[in-house]
Amino acid sequence: MITRRSLFAGGASLGLTAALGAAPVRAAARRAPLSDPFQLGVASGEPSPDGVVLWTRLAMDPVALDGLGGMPARAVPVQWELARDDGFRHVVRRGTEIARPEAAHSVHVELEGLDPGAEYFYRFRAEGKISPAGRTLTAPAPGTRSRALNLSFTSCADYQAGWFTPYRRMAEDQPDLVAFLGDYIYEYGDYKYPVRDQAGGECLDLAGYRLRHAQHKADPDSQLAHAIAPWVVVWDDHDIENAWAGDVPEQPDPPFLQRRAAAFQAYYENMPLRRAQKPDGAALRLHRSIRWGEVANLHLLDTRQYRDLYACTGRSGTVGPDCLDRFAPNRTILGQEQETWLDARLKDSRATWDLLGQQVFLMEMDWTNGEGKGYSNEGWDGYVASRNRLTAAIDAYRRNAVVLTGDVHSHWAGEVKRDYADPESRSVAVELVTTSVTSAGNGLDEYPNTQVLLNENPHVKFFNGRRGYVRARLTQQEMKVDFRSLSRVTEPYAPAYTSGSFVIEPGRPQLNPA
Repeated sequence: MITRRSLFAGGASLGLTAALGAAPVRAAARRAPLSDPFQLGVASGEPSPDGVVLWTRLAMDPVALDGLGGMPARAVPVQWELARDDGFRHVVRRGTEIARPEAAHSVHVELEGLDPGAEYFYRFRAEGKISPAGRTLTAPAPGTRSRALNLSFTSCADYQAGWFTPYRRMAEDQPDLVAFLGDYIYEYGDYKYPVRDQAGGECLDLAGYRLRHAQHKADPDSQLAHAIAPWVVVWDDHDIENAWAGDVPEQPDPPFLQRRAAAFQAYYENMPLRRAQKPDGAALRLHRSIRWGEVANLHLLDTRQYRDLYACTGRSGTVGPDCLDRFAPNRTILGQEQETWLDARLKDSRATWDLLGQQVFLMEMDWTNGEGKGYSNEGWDGYVASRNRLTAAIDAYRRNAVVLTGDVHSHWAGEVKRDYADPESRSVAVELVTTSVTSAGNGLDEYPNTQVLLNENPHVKFFNGRRGYVRARLTQQEMKVDFRSLSRVTEPYAPAYTSGSFVIEPGRPQLNPA
């Protein structure tokens, strides 16, 4: 059972925090009794003013190589209940869903008719066992201006690269909402010197992706973060294959759309998504908006599925200023339909803040030290016209836009210019880039070339190269941002510290030191 007080004080009632004081062990040795079907924990997501999605997936053996979690090849009834209190004395809803083998025994309970801006607790029962309990929230009612949003966001969780302690530290902040901005899993095969051993090889089929998701969900720190608050998620490349772009894989891969369909299916099965996000083969509409009263709209974007191929080289990488293809007027990173949808959302928005949750650097960034310039054609620098259309919309509709970005395994913060070709161009938005959960190992606070990059990109104001997450508190008056970093993830339970803090004010798209 979870409350704000008891989640970390007691822990044992969760059925997943008993390891708080335990000595770390290799992942391959940590297996719960095979009679417990709730070894992947619970989660919730997609909050609306009157509803939320409750999720679990049954698995008696999370690392079973067939990806089916050691479950029998039959449908399993799963009872669920929703209560106003963590003791489940005041149950307001209950029901039964069927966990089916063709959906990897996952359950998505899509609730409606709940109270807006309310805290609830939920749990499941199946095969004679009761799941850990989770805490969730509904969004405030439309027009609500007094309810702050406490948001945490992160990206890039590579199981082999380290321990998921950033998830634990994020859960300790007790956010209202968690946004995950891509690379929830990594499709890679085994590393030569992993920090933790993963099960299975490279993800190529449905069994492989299901197995990789299950091992992530079985991690106790991951389970803490999923149980404390509702999540909203978007993918990046490693959720499917490194550096894929639209229908084109990184490597020659004849059955890529078949592989993509398998990855999409496993992604839906393992995330607290609505039926609207259920895949249709190799297609899944992931872009959508989450509204938090009149304080904030969170627009979740998909920069992978609809993008044009990488400029000039056809492969992701750094290109020079002579790569004129990146300026082509019809190039898009979002696709025409998603661009039109986002423009309409920004035009119609009445919230104080419009947050754009997406995957890759939106700001212009010269990655070449010293003379010469080099731009990543994988980020929005490879799709300049697409970026210009977005910044023009933000400017025209006078939105207080803050871009939330993942991908690069380090913290960054900067100001988005209306036109980077004009040195005097004004800022129209702020970009906050979260580091990774574990990807790229421990990292450093600062690298030898950090100051050079900051000097050559004066609109970029902050960098930190450790692992961690970002937490933000949004009100009508301001957005307070803390970059949270950990000194190490190659060993578990490192403390988190604030490596940078900023305040953003409505009508002033700039970073002010807190």
